[in-house]
Amino acid sequence: MPHKQDSEIVIHPLHRTFAAELHGVDFSDELDSDVFDTIYQAITKYGVVVFRKAGLDDARHVAFARRFGELDDVSPYTKLGKKHRLDFEELFDVSNLLEDGSVAPVDSHRSAMNKGNSLFHVDSSFNPRRAGYSLLRAHELPPKGTGGNTEFADARTAYDELPEDLKKELLEKDYVVCHSLYHSRKLASPGSLSDINPEDHFMSRHRLIQPHEPSGRMNLYIASHAHHIEGVSPEKSQEILSTVYKHACQPKYVVSIDWQNDGDLILWDNTCVMHRAAGGSFEGKYKRDMRRATVHDGSSHAWGLNEKGSETRMGSVHATDIRLRS
Repeated sequence: MPHKQDSEIVIHPLHRTFAAELHGVDFSDELDSDVFDTIYQAITKYGVVVFRKAGLDDARHVAFARRFGELDDVSPYTKLGKKHRLDFEELFDVSNLLEDGSVAPVDSHRSAMNKGNSLFHVDSSFNPRRAGYSLLRAHELPPKGTGGNTEFADARTAYDELPEDLKKELLEKDYVVCHSLYHSRKLASPGSLSDINPEDHFMSRHRLIQPHEPSGRMNLYIASHAHHIEGVSPEKSQEILSTVYKHACQPKYVVSIDWQNDGDLILWDNTCVMHRAAGGSFEGKYKRDMRRATVHDGSSHAWGLNEKGSETRMGSVHATDIRLRS
C-alpha cells in the first residue's frame, strides 16, 4: 500500500525561469497520490526536476516512470539482434559502456554515436511518436571532478523572448520541421559519419511552434535533430533553424546540473526543454553508467504530423547500421 510521506517536500529552484531540486521525497516505497501530484505539478512548472540520492534500483525506476504514462522500450532493437546490457527493456542504456560493461574507448563506434548527445536535443523527436518525460538515473558515476554534467535549455522562455518580428513570422507560417537521428549524429561526428546521408532515411515531422499542454504556455520544439523545414528553400530553412536553435541555446536559458551521487535522478519534460550531455575527462577512462526510462508523449501533439500508430522507431538499432569511416 502507498505510504504517507513523513516529511514536507521542499522545492529549490535552480534557475530564474525553470529547473528545481525536490527534497523530502521518500522513494523507499510506492509514493502516495498527494506526493506524486506534487511532483507532477513541479515538472509542469519547472520542466526539470532533480532528486538527490533517490536510491531507486532498476525495477523501481521503471515502476516510477510508468506512473507518468506509457513507456518506450528497446524491444524493436533487441528483436533485430542488438544486445541489451540491462535487465529491463524499459531502460535505455545511455552509458559510456560497451556490452561487456567495459568503458568504451574514445575512438570506438559507441563513443562516436554518443557525441550526438553533446548537442542540445529532445529525446525521440526523430520518431513518429515523440518522447514526453525522461527519467535519467546515475547508476555509477565517474570520479568527482571529471565532468559529465547534464545541461538543460528552457524552450518556453526562449519562445517568450523571441524577437517580435521572428515570433510573428513563426506563428504566421506555422513551420513544420523534419527531424532526423542521422542528421544530429553526423553533425556531432562529421569525420566518422561523413558517408551518411540523412535524406536516405526516415524523418519525423513536428511543428516548430506549439503549445505545451500541461502548462498552457507556448513553446519552441527545436533540437539538434532538426534537419530542414518543409516548403522553404534549403537556404531559408537553414537560416531559420540556425537562428531559432542558437537563440534557445543561449546561456541565459541554460542550467548545468552536476551529478553528485550514485542514485541521483533527473526527471525532465522533452516537450518544453532541451538537454545535452556535457563531456569531461572521464571519457574513455571511467565508467559513467546512466540509465533512462522514457515516457511516450500523451499530448495531442505526440504524433506531430506523422502517421499515428506507426511502428517505426529510430534509435540504437539504426545507429548500429552506421559504420565509422576508417
